Amino acid sequence: MSVEPAAGLPGDPDGFERLWTPHRMAYIGGQDKPADAGEGPQCPFCRAQHADDEDGLVVARGEECFAVLNLYPYNPGHLMVCPYRHVASYVDLTEAETVEVARMTRTALRVLADVSAPHGFNLGMNQGEVAGAGIAAHLHQHVVPRWGGDANFLPIVGRTKAVPELLADTRSRLAAAWPGPDRTQP
Repeated sequence: MSVEPAAGLPGDPDGFERLWTPHRMAYIGGQDKPADAGEGPQCPFCRAQHADDEDGLVVARGEECFAVLNLYPYNPGHLMVCPYRHVASYVDLTEAETVEVARMTRTALRVLADVSAPHGFNLGMNQGEVAGAGIAAHLHQHVVPRWGGDANFLPIVGRTKAVPELLADTRSRLAAAWPGPDRTQP
């Protein structure tokens, strides 16, 4: 004899499949987001540059800048190019930093194209919290590979993003493909 649950109780089937992503609560709750604009252990980009590459998710290092994977990626391979110096505004970069951010971004595009064959890219910097910068105190340029159909029903309806590769695996593949000893040349 089976007993059917009363309608409307928690756990009752409702026809929806659910993809649970509790790890996203860390991002939503602001974990690892600096409490202030200072550099040092509060800033995830300052922390990453002083960690070993695997622990810090650093893909490549240059003289003025480094490329680091986004801990909460929009897509596999989503990385950021950051100056080592803790500076918030693009206009405050030195000439050498500006040139290396551009070169390293260009190299990131080439490496991601070779490794992952995306159909396109989003590039951008959000200057200030009001403009969408999650970490406004340390400048970073996003390089996001895009594929046709990657914005399917999950993020639009389900407000969930499926990322099919572990960050450590992505970092290893991109770091292995990054060219040259100065790691910024195409």
